[in-house]
Amino acid sequence: MDAKRVETVSARVDAAASSPGYPQVVHRRGVRARLMRLCPFSTAKKPTSSNQNSVEDELELSAVRHRPEGLEQLESQTRFSRKELQILYRGFKNECPSGIVNEDTFKDIYSQFFPQGDASTYAHFLFNAFDTDHNGSVSFEDFVMGLSILLRGTVQEKLNWAFNLYDINKDGYITKEEMLDIMKAIYDMMGKCTYPVLKEETPRQHVEVFFQKMDKNRDGVVTIDEFIDCCQNDENIMRSMHLFENVL
Repeated sequence: MDAKRVETVSARVDAAASSPGYPQVVHRRGVRARLMRLCPFSTAKKPTSSNQNSVEDELELSAVRHRPEGLEQLESQTRFSRKELQILYRGFKNECPSGIVNEDTFKDIYSQFFPQGDASTYAHFLFNAFDTDHNGSVSFEDFVMGLSILLRGTVQEKLNWAFNLYDINKDGYITKEEMLDIMKAIYDMMGKCTYPVLKEETPRQHVEVFFQKMDKNRDGVVTIDEFIDCCQNDENIMRSMHLFENVL
C-alpha cells in the first residue's frame, strides 16, 4: 500500500473519534491514523511466497517476549486476511520489538501526531479501550482485534467499542462526568487546531446537549442501549460509521 493510500485511510478513520461533540478539526487525521505508526503499510515488504512467509512469521513470532496467537487463529477471529495480518504484525514489531505496548510507549507514539496539543489524557483512555484484559499492556492480539472492529466491524460493533471508550470505569454505564472527561481530553489533544477556536466552556456545553439527548429516562447515566439508539438516529454519526468499510 503506497503513501497516498495510507493518507486516504487516515482521512477515513477520522470517524473513529466521531463521538458526540467531537470538534471540527483543521488537520483531519483520526484515531487509527495515529495508530498507523504501528502498521506502516507504505514501507512494508511484500511477501514473496506462502512458504517463505510462513517461515519468516514463525521466526518473528519466536523472537519476541510476547508470542501472539497463530496467524490462522487471528484470521478466524478478525476480518483481516493472512497477508494483512503479516503486514500489520511486521509494522507492530518494528515499533514494539517486545510484542507488547505499555501505556507510556502508546502515549509517546500517539502524542507525536498532536504536537499542537496535549494528547496524553486521550491516549490514556484509548489505551484502556484497546487493553481489553486490563493488564496494563496492549498485545498484537488486542491491537488487531480493536482495529478489526473499527475498520471492518458492523455498525453495532463499532458503537459497542465507542461505548467502551466512554465507559471509563467499565461499570456498564456512561456518566456525564465520564463523557466530560473524554470530551475535555479530545479538546486538549486538538489544542488550537480546531475551527472555530473553542472557548473553555465548550466541552461542558457539548456534553450537556448530548448527554440530555442520550439519557432518555433521566436517571443520570447512559446505558449501552441508550447510547446505540441515540447514535443510530444521528445522521452524522451513522455517516461516519460507514466510512470505515473497505479502507485497507
